[in-house]
Amino acid sequence: MMVNAKWPALSGLILGTVVLTRALPTSFAFDRPVHSCTAILLGAGGAVVALSRGLPQDQEQRRRKNGGQYDQLLPLNEVGQPHPSREPSPSREDVTHASSQRKLRIIFLTLVALICLRVDLLRRVIDNAHCAETHWTTWVPLVFGAWQYWSSRSLQRTKTTGDNEEHDGSSRLRKLATSAVAPVIATFAIALGGGSVLSAVRSPTSTYICAASLPYRTTVPWLQRVASILDIAILYYMDQLVSSPGAKSALSTPNRFAVVGLALLVCAGFWLVVGGVYWYVQETGRTWLLTIPSIYLWSVMKLNVYIAFTLTCALQTVHHIGLLSTSVVTTCISVLTASILSAWANSHPFPTVYFGSAFCGIALLLLGVWLYLQTEATSATHHNVRDERLLRKVPAWFSAACIATMLLWLGFWLCYHREVAFHPIDMLLYQAEAAHETFVAQSATSKTLAEAVQTYRERYNRLPPPGFDAWYEFATSRKSSIVDNFDSIHRDLLPFHALTPAEIRERTWNLIANPWNDAAGISIRSGKVAISPNVVPTHLWMLEGIVDMISKFADKLPDMDLAFNLNDECRVSVPYEHVEPMRQVGARGNIPINVDKTWTSARSQQWKPIPDEPLHDSSLVEASWQPTFHRFGNIGCPPNSPARAERTWDTGSLCRSCAYPHSMGAFLSNWTTAGDVCHQPDLADMHGLYLSPAAFKASFELYPIFSQSKAGGFNDIIYPSAWNYIDKAKYEPNQEHPDGSFAEKKSTLFWRGATSEGFSFHGNVGQWRGMARQRFVHLSNNINNSNPDQTLLVKSHRHPHNLEYQTFSVQQLSSFLATDVHFVDSIVRCAGRDCSDQEKEFYPLERPLDFQAHWQYKYLLDLDGAGFSGRFLPFLQSNSLPFKAALFREWWDDRVEAWVHFVPLDLRGQGLWATLAYFQGLYAKIGGVDVSVEAHHQEAERIARQGKEWAEQVLRKEDMEIYMFRLLLEWGRLTDDKRDNLGFVVD
Repeated sequence: MMVNAKWPALSGLILGTVVLTRALPTSFAFDRPVHSCTAILLGAGGAVVALSRGLPQDQEQRRRKNGGQYDQLLPLNEVGQPHPSREPSPSREDVTHASSQRKLRIIFLTLVALICLRVDLLRRVIDNAHCAETHWTTWVPLVFGAWQYWSSRSLQRTKTTGDNEEHDGSSRLRKLATSAVAPVIATFAIALGGGSVLSAVRSPTSTYICAASLPYRTTVPWLQRVASILDIAILYYMDQLVSSPGAKSALSTPNRFAVVGLALLVCAGFWLVVGGVYWYVQETGRTWLLTIPSIYLWSVMKLNVYIAFTLTCALQTVHHIGLLSTSVVTTCISVLTASILSAWANSHPFPTVYFGSAFCGIALLLLGVWLYLQTEATSATHHNVRDERLLRKVPAWFSAACIATMLLWLGFWLCYHREVAFHPIDMLLYQAEAAHETFVAQSATSKTLAEAVQTYRERYNRLPPPGFDAWYEFATSRKSSIVDNFDSIHRDLLPFHALTPAEIRERTWNLIANPWNDAAGISIRSGKVAISPNVVPTHLWMLEGIVDMISKFADKLPDMDLAFNLNDECRVSVPYEHVEPMRQVGARGNIPINVDKTWTSARSQQWKPIPDEPLHDSSLVEASWQPTFHRFGNIGCPPNSPARAERTWDTGSLCRSCAYPHSMGAFLSNWTTAGDVCHQPDLADMHGLYLSPAAFKASFELYPIFSQSKAGGFNDIIYPSAWNYIDKAKYEPNQEHPDGSFAEKKSTLFWRGATSEGFSFHGNVGQWRGMARQRFVHLSNNINNSNPDQTLLVKSHRHPHNLEYQTFSVQQLSSFLATDVHFVDSIVRCAGRDCSDQEKEFYPLERPLDFQAHWQYKYLLDLDGAGFSGRFLPFLQSNSLPFKAALFREWWDDRVEAWVHFVPLDLRGQGLWATLAYFQGLYAKIGGVDVSVEAHHQEAERIARQGKEWAEQVLRKEDMEIYMFRLLLEWGRLTDDKRDNLGFVVD
């Protein structure tokens, strides 16, 4: 039965290896490595023990079980009986058995200790994956091959006959294949080839900070090396328990497998005890320890099944063909799977894939496997005295598979082009101009009120709200360039059509009646605007600005109460399964037959008064200082979207599939798509909102909260920020800080700011290392050579008319491309050692500058804080060129075009240096090689000028008032009891 199990076990091992190789990079299990390992050890241990129950007894063990211990085939006397001619003494079998038992106990305990230690090393490496290096997995077979050579060097290899007879012309090959050193040569080729192909197709290093001021840059690679040694030792001791002669002589086949399963179960028990002690001692960690998200649980269950299946197949394979052959098969399959998946998905010029090196690596890998199979087929003896070989001869299908694999990689190589005929930014500039012209053409097609009403009806499948004529007069009298396109308002309000007016009013009251909600109320009664009485004084400036804005048109609005978000962070995140049907309700539209043009009378009586005693019940959830992406940030995405189905836990590698949908090469191509988080699971570790927001109280229900900005997937209602309306950051050049022409400015990328994006503390695993502000500051400076190399699109040396991507160190780039990007004052929003760690990493911190000092620089970097950036509009109004990287979207998002009015940057930062080089230009000798990037000063000046002109046209205070007026008219209709009949028609 066991002989017949070899090929099913080997097939299962190959299948399991393929599945695991695909599943591991996106598994949620790595969020809690110790939890996951404990569960997997339990599952895998139980599976192995269960497998052992179904394995047949060895023939010798069956005889032993029937009465004799170590019976000989032709016994002369009973085993264990004394020889009649001498004194009784222990039999040879008894001594051997006792010695084997002691050795097996030592191996068992050693294996348990190694696995427990390996779990802890895994936790340490995963927690600092951004500092990890390339794995040494491909070198494992070489170690076992060398060990086999060393242990069997005194044995002579003999040549087999029959099926393995070679032609006379291949005597050298036969001699090599039958030599004792052949497995070493074969496994060395496998290790070298596999390592080469994985290095050739690997993703570039991400901008997640591996801090120079912290020890992880050196300790994590060493931990990886120790972990690799432990892996080898664990595999060796498992082999000793399963297939060593000592284990075979002392234990039956089922018992040998059961011992391995027991070792895994003991390790799981050890970590359960550790978890219990941690829960008892560390009170602050109890909630985290016991709170297990459903997506994590499901991911661990799947991974548990995959690993249990693969491990049971692997143990049976080791039992049949030995550890070395099993490691060769596993390594080959995992390398081929990982490399083909990567190559198939990454055929673009960026990031660079070295298909020539990969092709050679694959050829060397397959050559090594072929040589190993030849060695197996021509070997007459085996180091562990097993009955079976991997193959009796190399089958024809293997040669065909090798040829097919080489042809596949040759196709990858021939179809891949490292060079491009034009710069992607040139194309993006052209496409953006066309898109902007289209927007302008359809944003103000209406020249009369009647045309505006008709356009509204066609665009949104409903009539305009009452008061639309007053809004139209308000907009046209202020020379608004946009009359018809207010799609952002339509998108924000669409799901609220599924709530009744009474539900909206009740939820508004619940928000503003409880100060803990950090939502302030503004009431409109009889054309007057007032602030609710229970507002925190620190935010009065914002509410006063809102009141000032609404007062310009309040007499045209119906009575209502509004809840405004006092925090920077967005607040409403409704699961896709709930909000999508609500959107569909709103998308149906409504054209009433009997149109009512007047609001419901006595609307003020429908809004409950704010109580003198604050309400204490709240539907909001407190999640400050906690990771929020998988709890709030991604739940607005479809269930099968990458953001919800995948977890990119390897923060050290750029997620190429996350960036491709909105990128052209290294450059951001679609600003709107970049704001959609649903294809970007790596954003969980790329922004302070998701890593550790400073103030985050959110709702899973559709609450009517007006916010200044929001991230993709959130359902807040965006309004023009009071920060910009009352000029908290004002474009106001003066004699000391003039705003000269673009050509007169310093050709430097400039930024000053604080570490205000999120709250970082050591108990939260130093989350500052992933926050966007910290990453961009780190990336822009050569901090102890700790940044990964960056890619530029430079002139090709082989074809001067083409361009190609090349990588350079930040130290080299910062010598030729000017940046001045620093934090100011002291580190803020931190606690414990995270404050001092950041001070060391970003030293020196700069003094604050007058805001008007920005205008001396050509290029101004704009980054999110805890919410939107309040500087962007002043930057647009200047003669400088803004570079913007942002997660949050604002009210103006539809009307400002990337690459026409500003330069967009991916939040990952991978295109920062290449984009800056495009505009600044680069002509230098780096590493003894001439590097040339043509400067585009005219394009930079044109974008800066267009941005300034457009801001003066559509981002004025008047435009904020026009947007707010229309938003509140729409909101007035939504909260009116007879909204289904409300509308405006031209008489």
